Amino acid sequence: MAKTPIGLEPVVGSLTSTKKREYRVTNRLQEGKRPLYAVIFNFIDSRYFNVFATVGGNRVTVYQCLEGGVIAVLQSYVDEDIRRMSLSTLNEKIHKSFVGHGDSINEIRTQPLKPSLIVSASKDESVRLWNVHTGICILIFAGAGGHRNEVLSVDFHPSDIYRIASCGMDNTVKIWSMKEFWTYVEKSFTWTDLPSKFPTKYVQFPVFLASVHSNYVDCNRWLGDFILSKSVDNEIVLWEPKMKEQSPGEGTVDILQKYPVPECDIWFIKFSCDFHYNSAAIGNREGKIFVWELQSSPPVLIARLSHAQSKSPIRQTAMSFDGSTILCCCEDGTIWRWDAVPAN
Repeated sequence: MAKTPIGLEPVVGSLTSTKKREYRVTNRLQEGKRPLYAVIFNFIDSRYFNVFATVGGNRVTVYQCLEGGVIAVLQSYVDEDIRRMSLSTLNEKIHKSFVGHGDSINEIRTQPLKPSLIVSASKDESVRLWNVHTGICILIFAGAGGHRNEVLSVDFHPSDIYRIASCGMDNTVKIWSMKEFWTYVEKSFTWTDLPSKFPTKYVQFPVFLASVHSNYVDCNRWLGDFILSKSVDNEIVLWEPKMKEQSPGEGTVDILQKYPVPECDIWFIKFSCDFHYNSAAIGNREGKIFVWELQSSPPVLIARLSHAQSKSPIRQTAMSFDGSTILCCCEDGTIWRWDAVPAN
């Protein structure tokens, strides 16, 4: 298991806001009484960069951000399984249904280089790779070296198509490689038989295992070859996995930077980044949002957002393509929209 080398002190960001970018609340919606746990912008199809979706329980609602702070409801779905909906027509047509996980799903991510591949993290302790065009479950990341509790977050590497990172309630972050199973990924595109007959493979051992946190790890994202991850320690941590090529699974961790987030000590609070990973936004249990510049050292706090009526825990934020709009979904079923104030 990867340990942090002694003598390397991470750079900790200051909580003094630079106010590099000012944001103001432009909308607040009450979606319902149920908590909302996920909100995400579409970064896959440039025609729909202003479209976002929320998830609460088994309901998925698709919205569009319009000018002047307007949020338009496009569609709402209630279902038990993973479904793939068509955004191009936004009618009631379900394209594919994916059945396989033994329990609820905590996160879904799309492969940016091959958008027909998605990966899902589940309460059933597994991560699964799917082909959305053929409905096939290609790979299951679980088994001897897999997670020992719920998997809470998963992310594709931005440039290494074979690599994913996952984290969960076993306090670990695991890096997996699909390289030796890639023939099955390719086979999934030309498969014509029933999806259930596909020779789904188990990937039992990660190529790297890191204990960066001492509690549940509920969000991880790649920043180049580095990883951003967070637990219940009131901070996001940026670290570098240093693998030993000769001994898979082993290596060391260099903790590079820490982005403090006060009152962020409950689990299942997820951060988000703009498309180019220039900045990250994260909420806390008091309804406040902290916006950090990611690619500066020491870290720079761009903005600290608060509103008198925003008191409920923010479960997830979503940053728009260029970071000019920040959405957050809350425990009380509300969605808040913040827009950057144009510089004079």
